[in-house]
Amino acid sequence: MATDDPVNIKATRTSFRVVELLHELDGAGVTELADHLDAPKSTVHDHLRTLHDLEYVVKLDGSYRISTKFLELGEYERENMLVYEIAKPELDRLAEQTGDHANLMIEEHGRGVYIYKSTGTDAARLDTYPGFRTPLHSTALGKAILSEMPDDQIREIVDEVGLPRITRYTITDPDRLFEEIETIREQGYALDRQERAEGIQCVGAPVNADGGDRLAAVSVSGLASKMRGDRLTEEVPELVKRTANKIEVALKYS
Repeated sequence: MATDDPVNIKATRTSFRVVELLHELDGAGVTELADHLDAPKSTVHDHLRTLHDLEYVVKLDGSYRISTKFLELGEYERENMLVYEIAKPELDRLAEQTGDHANLMIEEHGRGVYIYKSTGTDAARLDTYPGFRTPLHSTALGKAILSEMPDDQIREIVDEVGLPRITRYTITDPDRLFEEIETIREQGYALDRQERAEGIQCVGAPVNADGGDRLAAVSVSGLASKMRGDRLTEEVPELVKRTANKIEVALKYS
């Protein structure tokens, strides 16, 4: 929502910006938050006190942190997603088959949100977790989701979110992105060649979830040193596409 929208409540925006900063800064005090917001400390304190009274932040050793109430709300929403319920056991099997990470992502507000990650026995350490948000163009999951959208919707997301460079391999040119999306539509899977995290490559496939109301995708991600050659372009894509198909069929008849 635009900041000049008459319905946009400035105080609400400030409160949520405080919450976002507590997340970004891994906790902070009033002075640090006021510096980042360029706002009076008294104003920041009022927002923190309200958030604390509502149990959305906690105060530990003089520093404020977001509370687990957000976990309660997010977990409630996730547990009510049919695509999560169906995909979870399939991704556990996929992680066991490949030894790597198997992931589920949905699209919200033009960004990708990781909903579930199953970790295989040989999986590399990754910074993603349920709730982690990232630009769609930077991952195999996100590009697989984009491939299910009409071109006009993709352009709207690019205009709104942009194509920020995450690594030196991230696609930042709209024409190149559309070329890749056409390839994904033809072959049924997307590749992430170190585009979100250097040293990590991924294979993703779209899932038409909830009758098309919520776009989703599944993927396998692993070390680039392992995820290469036929494993990257043939073996893992077949496993990922098969998993996506099983989830789609289960969704259709649920």
